[in-house]
Amino acid sequence: MVTCGQMNEPPGARARVGLAGLTVAEHFQDAEGQDVLLFIDNIFRFTQLLILEDFKSISQQKKGLYYLCTSIYVPAVDLTDPAPATTFARLDATTVLLRQISELGIYPAVDPLDSMSRMLSPHVLGEEHYNTACGVRNVLQNYKDL
Repeated sequence: MVTCGQMNEPPGARARVGLAGLTVAEHFQDAEGQDVLLFIDNIFRFTQLLILEDFKSISQQKKGLYYLCTSIYVPAVDLTDPAPATTFARLDATTVLLRQISELGIYPAVDPLDSMSRMLSPHVLGEEHYNTACGVRNVLQNYKDL
């Protein structure tokens, strides 16, 4: 099932498209007990909290599993801005793509320091892998600080 909203539509119409997508996903999860993988492209500032509040309530249902994959455009790459920071705090993983990295010819242009996953823990990875990952992040951070 695909629901689409175009950039030239008013913000209210685009918000309703996201809600329609969540409604369809909730139907498959609740009524049919299906696992759901929902993709939302570019959650805008005005809909971030609304959609994520709805997502929080349906992601805690008893039937089926629910996964959300979304892209979030962050103007000026300010990850501390309240709108993206609030959104990122609710996600299990984030992959940050930077234009500066792509300009170096590195693809995918993933910033390993700003990207994160809640799976990066000693309980999930084991002590050795967790310590190795943290060590690599420290080396990359030291390189960036130079």
